[in-house]
Amino acid sequence: MLPVIALVGRPNVGKSTLFNFLTRTRDALVADLPGLTRDRNYGYGKVGEIPYLVVDTGGLVVDARGVEVVMAKQALRAVEEADRVLFLVDAREGLAASDHFIAQTLRKLGKHVTVVANKAEGLDTAAAAAEFHQLGLGDPRAISSAHGDGVRSLMEDILQGLESIGAGDAAGPNDIRVAVIGRPNVGKSTLINRLLGEERLVTFDQPGTTRDAVFVPFERDGRRYTLIDTAGVRRRARVEEAIEKFSVIKALQAVDSANVVIGVIDAHDTVAEQDATLFGMVAERGRSLLIAVNKWDNIPMDKRDEIRAGLDLRLPFLDFAPVHFISALHGTGVGELMRAVSQAYDASMREIPTPELTRVLELAIEQHQPPLVRGRRIKLRYAHQGGRNPPIIVVHGNQVQHVPDAYRRYLSNLFRKHFRLEGAPVRVEFRADENPFKGRRNPLTPRQVRSRKRMLKRVKR
Repeated sequence: MLPVIALVGRPNVGKSTLFNFLTRTRDALVADLPGLTRDRNYGYGKVGEIPYLVVDTGGLVVDARGVEVVMAKQALRAVEEADRVLFLVDAREGLAASDHFIAQTLRKLGKHVTVVANKAEGLDTAAAAAEFHQLGLGDPRAISSAHGDGVRSLMEDILQGLESIGAGDAAGPNDIRVAVIGRPNVGKSTLINRLLGEERLVTFDQPGTTRDAVFVPFERDGRRYTLIDTAGVRRRARVEEAIEKFSVIKALQAVDSANVVIGVIDAHDTVAEQDATLFGMVAERGRSLLIAVNKWDNIPMDKRDEIRAGLDLRLPFLDFAPVHFISALHGTGVGELMRAVSQAYDASMREIPTPELTRVLELAIEQHQPPLVRGRRIKLRYAHQGGRNPPIIVVHGNQVQHVPDAYRRYLSNLFRKHFRLEGAPVRVEFRADENPFKGRRNPLTPRQVRSRKRMLKRVKR
């Protein structure tokens, strides 16, 4: 599964700037999810062929007080779950008392730590890093996270030997990989055991990594699946008494390895910011998503419409994800949920012919034309499929850089509805048609050009 990189350090050393640089590949996707208020502490990145998960932490100080205590606990938890730790210091301000304190704390945890002297732009790199040898954590690396200087070589070095282990390595080649995620105590473990069969004692644990991911193969309705469980598969008798652990890092690792994600919500609770953030990152990662509202059998009839309305209000950016109301404990709705998992996988892997896509594009334009830009209409000419899992539809035309997000969403929803791609986050990309004469020299000689001009003048007379 994805290696985890944690960023730590005192306040204002540039952790968030480095985080933004490392996760820049997802910035363009945020605009496709209107209404999502995101927590930027977690993000996906990639250097060369190695993807990773990066965690930004709050600043650590010597005498933590109030909210600083909570931030410190979160930072240390991120370090414990990380494969590599980047300890950021300020190359311009030099060593501080907090730096010594943080170095001492990291040594006790026994993690692979690299000291990173940030803000070194314009400085001699050897001189910028020299002072930080005193921290006793190996050779410091000088970078500039604001300009990207030295960042790529730093990441290539620390990621050596950490190639991600995908669920495909532990699953059959044709298995549908399913991850179950959600907050603690929403019923994830109960649902997992229900999927595997209530009479079966689950003893099959195949670790895919040392970070508690478990890959469990099973078969249902003639199709093979591999369940990616980060909470640990438990015997049914012990599910009810177990307190579910929840780690955003482990959930995001499972998401990256999955084809389809089931996001579980407790029907008795309101949709929390944590739900919106986690499920939103599933959409950003391009994974098919189903929402399972659990413990529905205990909800009074007069409250059900209120809960449905609350879901629409708090998760408007997940309109592609079907909502299933289930009882994992009693099995109500679980069969329909698994059929939807199969359909969502098929939708994400479907190949759509170019003529069909172009025909639907023409229908979309007929129903609702693109807006005018400086008095000229945006022209969309044809569409073709640019990828699967998630489905990517590439639309060619003129002035496509001016297509508003609202029209992109309109096309995405129309393609999804027409081709029945429920559960799959259909992405629409635009490409400008190239002028076939651009860069081509005029084939006519100057004499021929003058002759044609004279002929046009005679015609006009």
